[in-house]
Amino acid sequence: MEITSVQGDITEQSVDAVVNAANSSLLGGGGVDGAIHRKGGPQILAACRELRASHYGKGLPTGQAVATTAGRLPAQWVIHTVGPVYAAQDPGRADLLASCYRESLRVADELGARTVAFPAVSTGVYGWPTRDAARIALRTVLEGARARESGEPASRLVEVRFVLFGAEAFEVFESVRRELSQ
Repeated sequence: MEITSVQGDITEQSVDAVVNAANSSLLGGGGVDGAIHRKGGPQILAACRELRASHYGKGLPTGQAVATTAGRLPAQWVIHTVGPVYAAQDPGRADLLASCYRESLRVADELGARTVAFPAVSTGVYGWPTRDAARIALRTVLEGARARESGEPASRLVEVRFVLFGAEAFEVFESVRRELSQ
């Protein structure tokens, strides 16, 4: 599996699945969540409302992931995941952030996705420092790739792409990716 990073707009990525840094309501919000809902159109909101009416009446728990249609996005699916709010005094929250990536990859595998695009989950309004978030995200994805190479069920994923909105976030992810590949 290839792990790449690009600077750009996640709503413009031609991939099988786009990951949404959602809030637990699944009903849209700001940042990546708002952009995905706006560009994807009402089909995404309708699918999220169905999820709320059936399985997630109290909302999607932090660290979990669930898929819907991608509506008008150039992807087939949106995988919604709820990242944790950063709290330096609570190191267990890092496990929740890692879970966002693990669970999103699990859902992508279940869907049969070959390509998936991630934003930098929890680095916006949830306040997670970008360098720390990049380490957690990239380690989690790399560990998942290595586990599959060593005998876990085969994944169809061929590319995991981190899509970073600004130059600073892109540079941080690239720097961490280089560090981890040494």
